Amino acid sequence: MKVPRAPSLIAAAAIAVALGADASRAQPATQESSTVLSPQALAEIAQVEAEIDRIEAQSIERLRQPPDNQVQQVELLGKLMLYDKHLSVNHNQACAFCHMPETGFTGPVSELNRTTGSYPGSVRTRFSDRTPQSHAYAPLAPVLHYNPGQGDLVGGNFWDMRATGRRLGNPAAEQAQGPPTNPVEMGLPDIACAVHRASQRPYRALFETVWGAQAFALAWPDDVEQVCARPGPPPSSDPLPVHLSSVDRGRAMATFDQMAQSIANYEVSAEVTTFTSKFDAVLAGKAQLTPQEQQGYDLFRGKAQCNACHRDGGPGEDPLFTDFTASNIGVPANPRLPYYAEGRPDAFGYVANEAGPSFVDGGVGRFLQPLRQPPLSHPSAVDARWRSLATDNRGRFQVPTLRNVDKRPYPAFVKAYGHNGYFKSLKAIMHFYNTRDVLPRCQPHDPGEGTTCWPAPESTENLNTKRVGHLGLSDAEEDAIVSFMQTLTDGFFPRTQQ
Repeated sequence: MKVPRAPSLIAAAAIAVALGADASRAQPATQESSTVLSPQALAEIAQVEAEIDRIEAQSIERLRQPPDNQVQQVELLGKLMLYDKHLSVNHNQACAFCHMPETGFTGPVSELNRTTGSYPGSVRTRFSDRTPQSHAYAPLAPVLHYNPGQGDLVGGNFWDMRATGRRLGNPAAEQAQGPPTNPVEMGLPDIACAVHRASQRPYRALFETVWGAQAFALAWPDDVEQVCARPGPPPSSDPLPVHLSSVDRGRAMATFDQMAQSIANYEVSAEVTTFTSKFDAVLAGKAQLTPQEQQGYDLFRGKAQCNACHRDGGPGEDPLFTDFTASNIGVPANPRLPYYAEGRPDAFGYVANEAGPSFVDGGVGRFLQPLRQPPLSHPSAVDARWRSLATDNRGRFQVPTLRNVDKRPYPAFVKAYGHNGYFKSLKAIMHFYNTRDVLPRCQPHDPGEGTTCWPAPESTENLNTKRVGHLGLSDAEEDAIVSFMQTLTDGFFPRTQQ
C-alpha cells in the first residue's frame, strides 16, 4: 500500500532545501549549480573535491614504481579509477565523491546529509533518489540468489540489490558499473565513454600490463569526444551513441568489466575493508567493551532483535552486521529529496523522475518489475524467474552493514541514514525502530516529529512489523545500543596491508 502524501508540499520542501537560503531568488532548475546548492554545501563540496584530487595525485605518484604483484596492481588501478573525476561526463565527479574514507566510504558532505540526504551528479542540477551507501565491505556480499527456505532474496549491492553479481560473479564489480552511466550520477551516455576516458589517463599503461594490450585497442569514431561530452541518457533511437564496430563494442564491454573488477578489488582490499574496529579488537581479546557498550551489545543480540538482520557473525561467518536480505522498516518519505522536483525536463530535455512529487520508491520490487519507472541505472539484468517475487519485495531495501555506521571526520558532522536519508543520527533511527508503532502519526509541520510522533511510512507494502516498531526499550537502552554501534568504526587499531 502506498501512503497518500501532499505532493506540492514535498516538491516545495525539496526545492527550498536544495536552493538554500536564496530560494526566493532562484533561477530555473536548468541553471548552474550555484542556484541549486547552498553556499555551505558548495564550500564542503569544494573541500571534498580537493581531497579527492589530493588522493588521486598520491595514487598517480605510485605509478612511478608500481607494485610488482598483480593483486596489488589491480588494487591500485581500482583506487585510481575510484578517484578519477574524468570518468564523469563533465570531468567533475569521481566515484569517491559519494564514498570517502573519512565517513566510512559513504556521503562526505555534512550539509547535504543534513538537508537533501542525496547527492548531485556530474550535472549538478540532477540529484539521486537515494542516499549513498558505503562501499566498504560491499564486495563481501554474496551473488544475489533466492533462498526458498526463508523466502528471501539474499545478496547483491545497492539499496535495491540491482547489482546482482550474476554476470561477473561479484556484486561490487557490477555495482561499480552503475554510476558511470547513471544520468543523475556520473552521467556518461555510453559505457564506451568510460573506456575512452580511461584510455587517456595516466594509468593506461598499468591497465594494459594487468589486463592486456587489447584493452584500449579500439578504432574510436572521430566524434567520440563530442558524444561523450553530452550527458546521458542517450536518445532511444541511438542507445549506443559511440558508434563502434561489433568487435570494438565487445572489446569496450570487456574493458569496462575489467575496470569494474579493478574497483571491486580495491574496495575489498585492506585499505578499505579493514576489520579494525573496537569490536574486532574485542573479538581478538585486545580490548574490552565499556559497561554501556556491553549493555548495548546485549540488547542488540536480545531485546532489541537487531542481530536478527544485522548479524554479528556465527560459525564460519565474518561479523558483517548484515544478513544481505531486504526489509521495509517503514522509513518515512524524505520531503527534502530534490528528486521529487525533478519531474520536468532539464536543459538537456531529461526528466529524472517521471512520477514527480508522487514518487514512491519501490525498492527491490521496483528493480524486479518496474510498474511506472525503472531504476536509474541497470548494471545487472533481472533474472526473469524472479519477476514473480516483485510484489513481495515492494518497499523493501537491503539491510545495510552497520560497520562504520558512525564513522565521521568530526563530532558535529551529520550522517544520513535510511535509503532516502530521512534520519540524521543513530539515536533518531534507533528511536524509530523502538517506537514506530507506539507513537502517534505526526500532523503536518509537527514540532515533535522524530521525538513524540512519526510520519507515515513512505510505503506500507511488506512492512516489517515483527522486529520493528514496538521494542519496549527505555531511552537509556536506546543510548546503549547507539554506544555499541559506535564500536564498529574502523581505525581503532592499525592494520598492515595484508
